[in-house]
Amino acid sequence: MHKKAKIWLATGITAVVVLGGGAYALTNDYLGNNVEVEGVISASNNAANSTQEASGSGKAGTFESATGAAVTGEQLNGEWTIADAAKVYFSVTTSRETVNFVDEAVSGSWTLNVDDLSQTKASGTIDMASIDSGNSQRDGHIQGPEFLDVAQFSQATLTASSFEGLPSEWTEGTAYDFNMTGTLTVRGVEKEAVFASKAVYENGQLKLSATTTVTFADFGMKNPHNVVLETENDVGVRLELVLDKA
Repeated sequence: MHKKAKIWLATGITAVVVLGGGAYALTNDYLGNNVEVEGVISASNNAANSTQEASGSGKAGTFESATGAAVTGEQLNGEWTIADAAKVYFSVTTSRETVNFVDEAVSGSWTLNVDDLSQTKASGTIDMASIDSGNSQRDGHIQGPEFLDVAQFSQATLTASSFEGLPSEWTEGTAYDFNMTGTLTVRGVEKEAVFASKAVYENGQLKLSATTTVTFADFGMKNPHNVVLETENDVGVRLELVLDKA
């Protein structure tokens, strides 16, 4: 092969490699996941719960725990407000991977009465304009009229009044499992949802982690597709909340 032809061929191959790599990086940034879920309840909290269950000390009426002292009703009962550390995550699974969106603009309260759960209730509001997937172009697309329609429906809300399995007696640092049932409102559409939940009292704060699954169709949306990938209809919703006593 002529020397000049070889030079042009090598240059062309280099350009393809460089441009191809750049295109992959751009595609990965736009389509891939850029948000890692951060839980407020640690592995040690869950381990404490497992220890209680194994020893039988997790039953109502007993306070034996290696994690801390008994928590009084006075410490638990009353009004709690969502702190700045709270986050809500939305997750969708594509043919490529699971993509997470995080929203830190969360406000609300939890009126807790462990002695009478019928008096316990919670409510929260999420500013949907603050949803973030680490890619502003993708965020703008999901906030547009075809999906969340943030211009018309700026907030999503959750109200809950059923807390099945929440114990009456707690020890500090121990995570307790329960089911929280409430109404999730997105785009002005209400949907009942059951959240598999955990709660911990630790250092004067309540920490709540709760998950549920809804669908795009539940709220009048079609799951997004494009020529590159497909998206499942399910949407994971995850609450990671820290609450302070009011």
